[in-house]
Amino acid sequence: MKNQAAEAERCATVSVIQKVLGGKWKIEILYYISLNTRRFGELRRQIGDITQSTLTKQLRELEADGFISRYIYQEIPPKVEYSLTELGKSFVPVLEYMKQWGETHFR
Repeated sequence: MKNQAAEAERCATVSVIQKVLGGKWKIEILYYISLNTRRFGELRRQIGDITQSTLTKQLRELEADGFISRYIYQEIPPKVEYSLTELGKSFVPVLEYMKQWGETHFR
């Protein structure tokens, strides 16, 4: 019984992580922001195939989940920058490991 309960708890944790980071582009967005603070247009150019509405949606979800913060400069035209929060920074080692793993197994 204890093993089943522990297994169910572990699966629930993985499920939450998948829900939060499961968007098609979220890992890639986090990777680029982890390298440097980014503006919307920079992210869109770097990712390439993402639509403006999808990028906006994924950025809003990452912000709502506490991984990134958005800073709006009070100027015209408006300038918005995205950077990692402390939670997002704590995920950087996972991103780096994923990148290394991918380079080892998919190159």
